[in-house]
Formats: sequence, C-alpha cells, structure tokens
Amino acid sequence: MLSRRQLLQRSGFGLGSLALADMMSAAPNAESPAGALGGLPGLPHFAPKAKRVIFLFMSGGPSHLESFDYKPYLSEKQGMEFPESLRKGKMLPGMAGSQSYFPLVGSPYKFAQHGKSGAWVSAVFPETAKVVDDLCFVKSMFSDAVNHDPALTFLQTGSPLPGRPSIGAWVSYGLGTDNRDLPSFIVLISKRGVDQPLSARLWDSGFLPTQYQGVQFRAAKDPVLYLSEPTGIARQDTRNMLDALNKLHAHEHAVRQDAAINSRIEQYEMAFRMQASVPEVTDISGEPEHIYEMYGKDAKKAGSFAANCILARRLAEKNVKFIQLYHPGWDHHGGLPRDFAVGASEIDQPCAALIKDLKQRDMLKDTLVIWGGEFGRTSYSQGSITKGDTPSFGRDHHRGCFTFWMAGGGIKGGMTYGETDELGYTIARDPVSVNDFHATLLHLLGVNHERLTFRFQGRDFRLTDVAGNVVKPLLA
Repeated sequence: MLSRRQLLQRSGFGLGSLALADMMSAAPNAESPAGALGGLPGLPHFAPKAKRVIFLFMSGGPSHLESFDYKPYLSEKQGMEFPESLRKGKMLPGMAGSQSYFPLVGSPYKFAQHGKSGAWVSAVFPETAKVVDDLCFVKSMFSDAVNHDPALTFLQTGSPLPGRPSIGAWVSYGLGTDNRDLPSFIVLISKRGVDQPLSARLWDSGFLPTQYQGVQFRAAKDPVLYLSEPTGIARQDTRNMLDALNKLHAHEHAVRQDAAINSRIEQYEMAFRMQASVPEVTDISGEPEHIYEMYGKDAKKAGSFAANCILARRLAEKNVKFIQLYHPGWDHHGGLPRDFAVGASEIDQPCAALIKDLKQRDMLKDTLVIWGGEFGRTSYSQGSITKGDTPSFGRDHHRGCFTFWMAGGGIKGGMTYGETDELGYTIARDPVSVNDFHATLLHLLGVNHERLTFRFQGRDFRLTDVAGNVVKPLLA
C-alpha cells in the first residue's frame, strides 16, 4: 500500500522534477543576463530593450477626453443628443440605467500642443506637457470589460476572471531578479481618501509559485507586514533558526521532494534579507532637496503619489524588475471638472519628474514607464449637465477607447499612435487591445509572449491567453 504522496513521488508525474526546477530557479541561468537570479532557462528570448518596468496605474478609469485626447467637436456640440447612429439599437455601455437623454459634453479644460511632436495635452497636466517628446501616446486602447473589477483584473492579469497571475508575477517567473535582497515585483498604493479599494489579487501570482506574487510596500513604520523581528528576538537568533531549518529540509528533501517546501524556504530566506534591505531602500529622507522640489509639494508626504514615485526610482536603481504604482480615485460619474483636476494635480508633476529623474541618471533608456487606467469615459454626460459659471457633469465607463502613454525602455518617444473619432467614442484607426499591450510589454523585456507559458490543470496558460500582437510601430 502506498500513501498518496508516495504514489505521486514514484509515478511519472512525480513532484521531484518540479522540486528540482524550483531549486534551479534560485541559481543564475547560464543564458540569463549577467547578475540575474532565477528565471526560466532560455529567457530572455532575445536582447531586451527594457531591464525593468514602472507601471503608473490610475485606478478608476481616467477620462481620455480630459487628459490627452483633444475633441473640440464635443464642445461645439455640447448639450446635443448623443448620435443614434453610434448606438445602433444597442444599450450604451456603463451605468446609465434609466437615463433617457445623453447630452454630449466637452472638456472644461483648455488643450494646447506641446513639444516638437505637437502632442495635445490638457491644461491640468502642465508638467507632463514639458516631457511629451519623451512619451508615446497610445490613443486607441480598448478593453473587453466595462466594470471596474473585471476591467482592472483584465488589465493586470490578461483575463477578466480572477485567478490568473498578474503581469509582474509573469515577468518575475520568466526573467527572475537582478537583486536577491528585494522582491522582483513590488506594489505601492497612494494614500487617498477615496472609497475604491484595490484587491491584492491584482498583484497575485495565481497558479504560479507563490514567490512570484507582488509584495506591497506600505507607507508605515513597517513597510512590509510581519517582516520585523518580534520584540526580544535577535537577528542572529533568526539566522540560526533558518540555518537549522535548512538542514532539516535538506535531510527531508533527500527522502521526500516537495516543491512547495522549497518555495517556502526561499521565502523565509528572502524575508531575512529584506529585513536589512527594505528599511534602507524605503527611507527617502536622505534625498537631496532639489529632488523633493522636482517631484512637487507632496514629495515629503509618506504614501503620496509623489513620494511613491521617488521610491519607485530608488527601487529601479536597485534593479527591481517590476514596480507597480496604484493611484485610485478616477471614477468620475459626477463632479468631474473639480475632481479630475484634483487627481491631475497630485500626479502631474511627479510623473514628469520621474521621466526627468530617470533620464538624468541615464536610466530611462532601459526603464519602461507606463501610464494608464482600466478604461476610458463616455463622450456624453452621465446625468444632466449642471448649469452655472462652472458647469458640472460626470462621464460613464467606456471600454471602447482610452489613452495610455509609455516612455523609455525601447519605446519611440515623441509620437502618437492610434486615433479616435471626433467624439472620442470609437477607434478610427490602429486599435490596440489589452492583449496587444501585454505582448508589447513582454517584447520590450526580451520575451516572446507566445513562449512564456505555464501548464496548469492540463493546459498551457500565458499572459496574453490566445491573442495579442506586438505593436511594432511603438518600438524605437
């Protein structure tokens, strides 16, 4: 009689090979870039343009019509009914509910062209306007999901249904890390007084081994929960405990191989190293004053988007592979003219400063910076337009088109790709799906998106599922 564990060990589908692969992932690959630890054999598939990614995610769906997609026609036709020809007898997207009249509404902000590229930028992004020649605007993004949770999940994992690995987890799994003392995937969330929680499954590892999930750094005394030693426990005592645990595990591994235990041991060792590395990298108090001035008035405020951008740059200097910043609060169903300007004022200068800072350190060339949200907003007002000196309105969710910008890391700066119609409602040319975006991101990291797979429940999964094409015109 065999136990279930013994049967698995002795069968052709035993866990021994998985355990061996997991152990090998802790060592440098002969084919990996110099200094890289872990990752899959044979990756990167070709020379990468980007060594790391900083993803500035505006959670809630920022309006493309108030930021970078200038539509003067909307202002000319303000108050007119949304064209029936675009509805084609279908329900409008989003949360219109019982609304019977859909008035077109233009942006309350002025737009102007900037830089040699002549990019159109809203007046609420004056600092971003100064770096447009480093940016590539993609105005023809579209999504398959129109509600926040599935749209967020789709953008971050390639599937609107939960359970898949996030982008950062895929990147860490495939390419490993260039810094053994810090996680290869780190998440930072702006502290904002908005009722729009973000689920940790957006940076989860899904069915990949758990060491590839994102680690959230908080703006607190302990940036990572449960990392500090308990009161009365010396660091050397922890080291002795881990050494003893490793010896016991090595003895057990010779008899019974278990990939899950290997993963857990590696996490213990990473946590021990992080006890020394995390306090040093998260302490931005030693930054020179001109850096704080560059990133703006909130730069010294712990947990602000500006402070997180400084921390993102510090993490990039430490060669953290994937750095995700979330700035929630862009769901403007009402009060858009006021609230959008508030959000823009919090992120405009830090975004521009991050581009300048990376550039002056000669890091922008191999750091891919991305800005965007989960979808766009409608060209008509959700509800009526409030009259007065400062008319107020809101915009509904819109998956049909929205804007991203990208910079550095092999991206062609000073250009605009894609175009929407005169209403900013449908894509006029060069559509870019979420799968295309993911394929392009991986390509810049030296990864063929069709070849980075993981077998789970009898199927080979990948970030781009069964779709996605690299958008080659974006590449420098």
